[in-house]
Amino acid sequence: MKKLMFVFGILIGIHQIFSQENPCELSVKVENIKSIKGSLKVAIYNHEDHFLSKEVMSDGRAIDANSMEFSFKGLGKGVYAISIYQDENDNGKLDSNFMGIPSEPYAFSNNAKGMFGPPSFEDCQFEIKEGTQEIVISL
Repeated sequence: MKKLMFVFGILIGIHQIFSQENPCELSVKVENIKSIKGSLKVAIYNHEDHFLSKEVMSDGRAIDANSMEFSFKGLGKGVYAISIYQDENDNGKLDSNFMGIPSEPYAFSNNAKGMFGPPSFEDCQFEIKEGTQEIVISL
């Protein structure tokens, strides 16, 4: 009986390993970059409570064209949102004026726009189902 339970436990473990969701890949294409200066920062969020505060993945690099592409591997299936900003002066933050309005270009997934602040996670969200998915965002 112990051998049977041991074999059963191994089979369950193997099933769980092979039935887990395969990691997905997300390609983020950023278009309409008006000035080729500074760097572009891309952040991916997976929950409304962490939106714009704790990203799941992020990337950034110097702007070298009016259109750039970022690739994120290892994301699981689920709901995500993206924020992007152009750090024109490479100071590591999105600059704003005295009223708190951003003075550097920024964008969100679904090309969502906010009123009196950033858009909500719900307005920006999209679903990754499997394989490779491409998102196009206009800066």
